[in-house]
This record gives sequence, structure tokens and C-alpha cells, in this order.
Amino acid sequence: MELDDLLAELNSGRTITGDSPLHATMHRTSQEALRIAAELNGTYQEPERVRELLAELTGQPVHETVTLFPPFTADFGRNIHLGRRIFINSGCRFQDQGGITIGDDSLIGHNVVIATLNHDLAPSRRADMHPAPVVVGRRVWVGANATILPGVTIGDDAVIGAASVVTKDVPAGAIAVGSPARVVRSVPE
Repeated sequence: MELDDLLAELNSGRTITGDSPLHATMHRTSQEALRIAAELNGTYQEPERVRELLAELTGQPVHETVTLFPPFTADFGRNIHLGRRIFINSGCRFQDQGGITIGDDSLIGHNVVIATLNHDLAPSRRADMHPAPVVVGRRVWVGANATILPGVTIGDDAVIGAASVVTKDVPAGAIAVGSPARVVRSVPE
């Protein structure tokens, strides 16, 4: 199986069984992501080099207005899609097999975790993985230590409070906090 075959399955939301050739392809791709992360995080890198390594990790160009402060890790790398003028602070971990899209002008705080896979609940199928994308809209601010779970969409202009666990969609312009995150009010104009 090739990476394109795997991405097609992941992006369709189909289960990747633990004993499949697709699962093996996922692991091979993850090893490359680990290699790139080691280079990114192993020593100081100039901002331009950080973007080059991020482009190598994602397999697509990264706009010159994207800023990433290492350390940063991605389990897979090939299913991350970044807009422009994004800031990703240090310590973030992206499990991107199911797809992560971050819209223009968004801020991702320290140590944010974005997860896009669930394992099967049945013990006999626990190695099976169920992908679900995470979409972060435009002008979103995700506070430090927040966790965003598979299948969540965060609407434009929303704010996610620090240490929140986002288990369901957050509407545009909402402020969501807590574990599980709940909408507490709207962003002021």
C-alpha cells in the first residue's frame, strides 16, 4: 500500500484495521515523521528552517507567515493542513492521521494536543483505528494545554480556554472552557 491509498482511506473516515497493509504504511510514515521531528527539535533552528522542516513533515508548502516554536511532534505529519499567519507555540502534539486543518490567523497555545484517531472499544479489535478530522477555523485561539478530540470542528473566531478538553463542536464566536469544554459566552465584538 502507498501513502496516497492510506490518505484516501483516512480521509474517507474508514477504519484502519490493526493487521492491514494500510496500518503498516501508517507506521512507516510515522517513522519518517519521528525522524523529521528529531531534526526539528534536536537543536535551535532558524524560523525559515523550521518552516522547511514543517513542509517536509506535511509534504506540502508552508506559508512564510506560519510560525512554529519547537518542540513539536506529529504522529504522522502527512495530514496537517495549515493556513496563513498561524502561530503554534512550543510543546504541541498533533495526532494527524485523521486530518488536522488550521485556518488563517489562528493561535495554538503551549502544549496543545490535537487527536484525530480513536481505537476500537472491543478488546479483540483494539488495534483498529477510527479516524475523524479536526478542523480549527479562522482566527481561533486555543489556550495552553487544551486537548481537542477526534471529529471536532471549532468555528471561526472561537476561543478555547486553557486546559480544556474539547469533545464536541464549538460554534463560531464562542468561548468554550472546561473538561468537557462547554460554551460559556460569546467573544466580544
